[in-house]
Amino acid sequence: MLVSRPQLSDKVKTELIEWAKCIAAAVAIAVFIMVFIGRSTVVDGSSMEPTLSDRDRLWLDKLTYRFSEPRRGDIVVFDMPGEKYIKRVIGLPGERVWSEDGVVYVDGKRLEEDYVLDRIRRGGDFGPVTVPEGSVFVLGDNRNNSDDSRGSVGMLDIDRIIGKVVFRYYPLTEIGVVGFEYDGD
Repeated sequence: MLVSRPQLSDKVKTELIEWAKCIAAAVAIAVFIMVFIGRSTVVDGSSMEPTLSDRDRLWLDKLTYRFSEPRRGDIVVFDMPGEKYIKRVIGLPGERVWSEDGVVYVDGKRLEEDYVLDRIRRGGDFGPVTVPEGSVFVLGDNRNNSDDSRGSVGMLDIDRIIGKVVFRYYPLTEIGVVGFEYDGD
């Protein structure tokens, strides 16, 4: 007995081809966005409290730093061996950064930081250090529970920055723009 396979009609074939094209276009657009424009990330840990909390879901802008340099107050995500870190930009290339009595200074001016959880106890005073060209000095907002430029991160090469945090989309009670516009020099 001979069994024949059912044949697809031209209409069904055309419809399947159209679906395949739509799915391929959607995948290509998603890849383009994630590589060049932005991407999602999840906070892991408490080093950015109270600004960001463990398990917050964030959207990163990967485009801005292709055309401009990081600014003081930007919250950035960057690669370290084996993991990603989220920290705040404090010192820019050529600036001198230090801490006295738990207060951070940049080029002799006290940095006003209403986003910081507590004054620095761990690591105490540091610096002064001069930020080299092509690098930034980063700190976590939870200074007493943060591995940052005072520790193993050191001066962060700008080209290691993946993107700037711009939006929190989870938890739903905290949805909104994230960041800090520094009004100083």
